[in-house]
Amino acid sequence: MNVFDRYAPFIQDYIYRSGWQNLRAVQNAAGNAIFGTDDNVLLTASTASGKTEAAFFPILTLLDEDPPRTVGVLYVAPLKALINDQFGRLNELCEEQGIEVYRWHGDVAQTRKRRLLRKPSGILQITPESLESLMINKHMEIPSLFGDLRFIVIDEIHSLLRGDRGMQTFSLIERLCKLAGCHPRRIGLSATIGNPEDAGKFLSAGSGRGTVIPKFDGGREVWRLSMEHFFNTDPQADEGKEITIETPPAEAPTDTAPKAADPGIGYIFEHTQGKKCLVFTNSREECESVCQSLRQYCEVNHEPDRFLIHHGNLSASYRESAEEEMKDDDSLMSVCATATLELGIDIGRLERAFQIDAPFTVSGFLQRMGRTGRRGDPSEMWFVMREEHPEARAMLPDMIPWRLIQGIALVQLYIEERFVEPPRMDRLPFSLLYHQTMSTLASCGEMTPGELASRVLPLSCFHRIMKEDYQLLLRHLLEIDHINRTENGGLILGLAGERVVNSYKFYAVFQENIEYSVHAGSEQLGTIVKPPPVGDKIAIAGRVWVVEEVDHKRRNVYCTLVKGNIPAYFGDVAGDIHTRILERMYGVLSEEKNYPYLMPHAVCRLQDARDTFLKSEMRNRPLVHLGGKMWALFPWLGSYAFLALERFLKIRCGESLGLKGLNSTRPYYMQFTMQVSEDEFYRIVCEEAVKEFDPLELVYPKEVPVFEKYDEFVPDELVRKGFALGVLDIDGMKNRVLSWAEYVGGLYPNGDCPPERTE
Repeated sequence: MNVFDRYAPFIQDYIYRSGWQNLRAVQNAAGNAIFGTDDNVLLTASTASGKTEAAFFPILTLLDEDPPRTVGVLYVAPLKALINDQFGRLNELCEEQGIEVYRWHGDVAQTRKRRLLRKPSGILQITPESLESLMINKHMEIPSLFGDLRFIVIDEIHSLLRGDRGMQTFSLIERLCKLAGCHPRRIGLSATIGNPEDAGKFLSAGSGRGTVIPKFDGGREVWRLSMEHFFNTDPQADEGKEITIETPPAEAPTDTAPKAADPGIGYIFEHTQGKKCLVFTNSREECESVCQSLRQYCEVNHEPDRFLIHHGNLSASYRESAEEEMKDDDSLMSVCATATLELGIDIGRLERAFQIDAPFTVSGFLQRMGRTGRRGDPSEMWFVMREEHPEARAMLPDMIPWRLIQGIALVQLYIEERFVEPPRMDRLPFSLLYHQTMSTLASCGEMTPGELASRVLPLSCFHRIMKEDYQLLLRHLLEIDHINRTENGGLILGLAGERVVNSYKFYAVFQENIEYSVHAGSEQLGTIVKPPPVGDKIAIAGRVWVVEEVDHKRRNVYCTLVKGNIPAYFGDVAGDIHTRILERMYGVLSEEKNYPYLMPHAVCRLQDARDTFLKSEMRNRPLVHLGGKMWALFPWLGSYAFLALERFLKIRCGESLGLKGLNSTRPYYMQFTMQVSEDEFYRIVCEEAVKEFDPLELVYPKEVPVFEKYDEFVPDELVRKGFALGVLDIDGMKNRVLSWAEYVGGLYPNGDCPPERTE
C-alpha cells in the first residue's frame, strides 16, 4: 500500500510542514504492519531512525477514523525523562487535531490527572511504576479509563527484557486489559534487539495475538569508533615523561590536561574542549569521581567549568539542567552520565560520546553509541580503557587487561554477528509473585484464595510457578501478617502488608538502598546511602561537601561545599555479563586479528595480553598452574553460569579436589589451591557434572540468597528455589564442564580447545 496516502490528512500536513521529502524505510514498514494486520508489532531500527513517528502516524490515523470512547493509546516508557521528551513531540503532532496527550507520573500536576479522569481520551504516557500506582489507587476507574483502549506502545522495550521490571510491566498490562475488558494491540520499539523472534514472543505473551516484525532495509550505518588504553600511573612517577596520544580523527587538542593528570581522564579532558559530549561510566560512584576530576582540571587551567553530571541519585533539578543543556545545539558543555542518559531522550546534536571501560552488555554499548550520530552525522564513540599497572610479582590473571578485552569482544560480537543479549524467560520470579499478589489485594480488596490465585498465577511471567509454591507463599504471608483471613474465609492485606504497600517505594520492583536526602542550604543535591559522621566528606553532584548535620529520623544530610576529590558510594551495582561475551573474549585473545578502531596504546596492550595468553597455555586449557598448589581457572562463562561453577566446585567437588581458598574475579577467573593433579581435576569435575543432582544442592546450608527486592517477604524455601532454578545457569555451567572431558588423560589432541558456543 502507499502508506503516505493512507495517513490521516493532519498527519500528511505535519509531514509537509516538517519538510520531509519522503518516508523512511521504518515508517513504510510500520505502516504496512499496523494498517495491514491486526497483530502486535515489534519495530527494531537504529536510534533516531524515526520509530516513534513510524508507530504513531498509523496509530493516530486509525484513532482519527474511529475515535475511542476512552484513552486510545497507552504509552509505557522506562524513564520520566523519556516521557517528558516524547510529550512535546506527540503534543505538537496531535494538538491541531484536538487529540489530548497526557502524562502520568510524580512530577505531573494533579489538575492534569483529574482532567484525564473526568474525560478519558487520547494518549496516556506512563512509567511502569506509575502504572502500578494507577492500578492500586484508581482501581475503580480502570474500566472507564481504558475500556476502549486500542494500542499499548512500549518504548525502549529492550530495557525490560531481562529483569523483574519488565515482567512487572507486562503483568500490569495483562491485569489492566482483563479489568478494563479491552484487547489492545502491543507495539514494541527498540534500537537494540538481538533476537527479534524471542523479543516478539516476550511482547505478545498473554495478549492472544501474534507479533509482526517488519523487515526493511535500514540503510548503511557509519560508526566512528576508537578504543585507547591507559595505565592509571602514579603522577609523581610520570613527571617529566612525555606521553604522545594519537586521536581519531586526527586533531590537535585545543587545551591540555594538567601535568599530573590521570592519563585517561586527561585524554577525555583534552578532547571534550569546544565540543558537546557525553562521558559514560558504569556506576554512579565512578561518574562522581570522573566529574570531580574534570572540574578540577578546569580549575587548574583557569577556565570555566564545562562539565555537568547526570545519574539516578541526583535531584530532579540537577538531572533536568543537564538534559536541557544537552538539547541546546549551541552548548559546548559535556555531561558525565550513567545509564540514565542511555535511553532515547532527544539530546540534540551530540558530537561524540566517551565510554570509560567496557559496558556490561552489547545492548548498553549500542544504546550509548546511539546517543551520537543524530541528524545525519555518523555515531562516534571513544572508549577509554583504564588499568592499574600490574605489580612486578603479579600472578597471571592480573596480567590480562580484562576491560580492554571485554570492550573489543562487545564491539566484535555486534559487528560480526549482530548479537545482542536475548530476553530472560526462564526465571522463577517469586519476589515479583509476592509483589503482584499484594498489588492485586490492594487493588481489589477481599477475595478468596482461589480468586486471588486465578488473578495472579495465569499472568504469563508466572508460567513456571506451581500451585503448591503459591499456596506456600500465601501461608507464609498469613504467618507474617502481610495478609489476613476474614471471618468469611477471604484474604485481605494485613497490617504489616499495608505498611509495605502504602509506601510509594512499593510501586518499583527494582532493588533500592535506604537513602538519605542531601541538602546544601535550601538546595537539594540528591540522595546517598550510608551517610558518614559529621565532619567527614561526601561526594555528590560532581563536587565534595563536608557533612554538618545528619538527621537519621528524617533521613536528611546537611552539608557545605569544600574543595577536594574523594570517592562516592551509592550502593552496589551488579553486572550481568552474557556467556557469549566471555567466549568472544577468548576469541580476541586467541586470534591474530587487528581491529581498526584500536589506538596505539591499546594495540600494544592487546599484543602484550595475547603474548601472555599464549605463553601461559591459557589458549590450550582452562586450568593454569600458578606455582606450588595454586591454580587459576578460566571458564569463559557469563555471570550466572560462573556463579554456578563457583558453587559446584566448592560444594560438589571441594572435598575430592582438596580445594581451599577459592577466590574469584567474576566472571573472568577463579584462583584456588588444590591437592590433586591437573588430570585429576578434569576427571573429578567431569564425573560430578555427569551425575544428576538437585540444583538446590548448590545453595549453602542455612543460606537464604536474597536476590530481588521482595525476597525478604518470601518463604526461605522459595527464595532458595528461585535462586537455584531461576538465577544460577546450571545448564550452561554443566555444558562447559563436560566440554573439558577431552582433557582427561592428557591435553586436548589438537592443543586448542575453544569454549563451546552457548546459544
